[in-house]
Amino acid sequence: MSYKTQFGSLRNYEKGAVVLIDDNPKNYVFSNVFEVANRSAPYERVAVAKNFEYVIEVAKAEDTSPWFSCAHDEFVLCMDGEVEVHLIKLDNPAAHVDSASQGAHLLDCEPEGRKMGRLILRRGHQGLLPRGAAYRFHAELPGCIMLQTIVGPVTVQKWAEICQTV
Repeated sequence: MSYKTQFGSLRNYEKGAVVLIDDNPKNYVFSNVFEVANRSAPYERVAVAKNFEYVIEVAKAEDTSPWFSCAHDEFVLCMDGEVEVHLIKLDNPAAHVDSASQGAHLLDCEPEGRKMGRLILRRGHQGLLPRGAAYRFHAELPGCIMLQTIVGPVTVQKWAEICQTV
């Protein structure tokens, strides 16, 4: 028997399904990250997986995002396209995000600090979004990113809309 791996994209994906053998469908959910990104506004961070306070968010990368910051490390994974991540080491991180807070926060002003550089992520590339830094994304063409973080103020939870439960 031969198997072929097919990678999805925003323009070309096939929605899968949950096939239950002997269990209650209420114990499972299923969503497709490309479908979620396609239905979302650019940089709307929609939770697609959750384990206690930890969450995986998916976002459509298109044009330039606002600035975000976080009191803990986060990770970003490019699922489709090419995405630049611009990083600034904040002069005063506590002025933007309380050190006891969790999850990503939207910054309401241009961050002040030292430029740390930028990451160029393509499909399968992962980058660290360090605590105490501000970051924003830029994509010339629509792409898809996933973020590992903790549920916070910018996490959008719309489980009933995105999950197949039967």
